[in-house]
Amino acid sequence: MLQEESDLSLIIAQIVQKLKGSNLYAQLERQAWASLQRPEIKLESLKEDIKEFFKISGWEKKLQNAVYSELSVFPLPSHPAAPPEHLKEPLVYMRKAQGSWEKRILKSLNSMCTELSIPLARKRPVGEQKELLNKWNEMGTDEPDLSLFRPVYAPKDFLEVLINLRNPNYESGDSLSFRTHLGLIQVPLKVKDIPELKEFFVELGLTTGQLGIDDSTQVPPELFENEHVRIGQKVLTEQDSAAAQQYIRQGSPTALRAELWALILNISSHPEDILYYEQLKTNVIQHDLLVDSLIYKDVKLTASNDDYYFVFEDYLYQVLLCFSRDTSVLSHFAYNSASPPKSYIRGKLGLEEYAVFYPPNGVIPFHGFSMYVAPLCFLYHEPSKLYQIFREMYVRFFFRLHSISSHPSGIVSLCLLFETLLQTYLPQLFYHLREIGAQPLRISFKWMVRAFSGYLATDQLLLLWDRILGYNSLEILAVLAAAVFAFRAVNLMEVTSLAAAEAVLADLSTLKVMPLLQIFLFATVT
Repeated sequence: MLQEESDLSLIIAQIVQKLKGSNLYAQLERQAWASLQRPEIKLESLKEDIKEFFKISGWEKKLQNAVYSELSVFPLPSHPAAPPEHLKEPLVYMRKAQGSWEKRILKSLNSMCTELSIPLARKRPVGEQKELLNKWNEMGTDEPDLSLFRPVYAPKDFLEVLINLRNPNYESGDSLSFRTHLGLIQVPLKVKDIPELKEFFVELGLTTGQLGIDDSTQVPPELFENEHVRIGQKVLTEQDSAAAQQYIRQGSPTALRAELWALILNISSHPEDILYYEQLKTNVIQHDLLVDSLIYKDVKLTASNDDYYFVFEDYLYQVLLCFSRDTSVLSHFAYNSASPPKSYIRGKLGLEEYAVFYPPNGVIPFHGFSMYVAPLCFLYHEPSKLYQIFREMYVRFFFRLHSISSHPSGIVSLCLLFETLLQTYLPQLFYHLREIGAQPLRISFKWMVRAFSGYLATDQLLLLWDRILGYNSLEILAVLAAAVFAFRAVNLMEVTSLAAAEAVLADLSTLKVMPLLQIFLFATVT
């Protein structure tokens, strides 16, 4: 009990410290001073009166939302004496693996720099700045020669690293259950089984109304939808982040989704946010970074060739180029197992006082990175709002899909959860695919790394991302990947090669997410 109380007081102190540096704190302070002029504020009950004023004027709700938002990304409580690297990742071998992976990425980036004789960063000449400013809203029409550039890495390179992960303290003969794990991921992490997943995703049950399901035995779909929309509008009127997160577990009505996601992520359009975005844009126009070419290349290779997303090409350039300059993203490295890469000012190699983070946000884009942004373009058409939503989605969720950690929503745990589900509940299929050299993870990994973006139809993808936000967890990605294999199991049992298995699973655009999840979790005999 005492331990719980000390944990709680530690969390409160840290959140207070974090919020003190925020814009909200300054606004609350101004409101408190202004409220002193009001006749209902009495000196003898000053504290209570100001609290009451905050409650009536809606500022209390804004503060609650800010605290809730901080709690959503807050690392799990650890021992007060634990060093900062334990907050990033408690397991030493995971930290080492992430460190050596980062060195490989940096080496790849530096060798590309050397081969092409291109600096990591340069100031653009005035003429070039003006040209870029003029075509800011139509960068997709630009056709720079990117033939010599290559993605720093692709998901399949990252998978090879995860396959080779081992816990040096673990002797495989220790545990019978783990020794019988026939998948590619060979690290002992605790992942949920189906009974635990049923309990965690209880709102997805067969008796609960869902958006994304056409037929419901309990209530006619149109009645449920009308009622769900009415409740959603009430949630938005209340402006309560926690209520919005609970509500969205049953799916979001299309018309309310943009506002609900913004409420859950605690994003509101203040003039200073628009100004901040404009400053990032100015940085893009003034300086050219090597990663800009990687972003261009990635958009051209992925979103530009996608039937759903090619129309958003200009938005993707704007958001991703600004993202690469945003130093506020660096703060998420406090709870991310990764560390931002460093570079040195020319001629000062090795001198720490001349070290700078490169790129300024600390995130080197990989092949497919732009697909994290593309689906959001359907919801937000104002660039600064789109940018804020993406940045918040990245620092809450997406970073976990390309860093090595033991977190339950980290990509290692997702891979292990996917393999464990298949091996436990579809053992014949798993064994068959393994025997023909078509390990299921080699097929599903790319889906999970991209959070299924670019694989599912957009309406289905947004229903899936509703649940990621609703449960504040990426575990649903592994469940859906296993559900896809279960759905195509009959065809997969007949294939005799990896290429044939990939062909069976090549097109997911016709799949309906919610029926697959429900059948796998709640209608499968366990």
